[in-house]
Amino acid sequence: MEPVSVESAIEKAKKKGLRPGRNKGSQAIQFTKGRSKRIEVISWDEFRKTLKERKLQIYESGGSMKIMKRRR
Repeated sequence: MEPVSVESAIEKAKKKGLRPGRNKGSQAIQFTKGRSKRIEVISWDEFRKTLKERKLQIYESGGSMKIMKRRR
């Protein structure tokens, strides 16, 4: 898995029809199509802010993206 910039990940997500989301009842964020009742769609600004505050990084492998704690 390779780290990707937030802006690059956002552009890729938009092209795939994905939006930023948060699991209801938790602070976990993810990319979503927004069809699940368990996931609340949030703004891209809130998504960026959460990544920064929680020191998260977006990683990509084989066309899929995953959000994890930053590697040191």
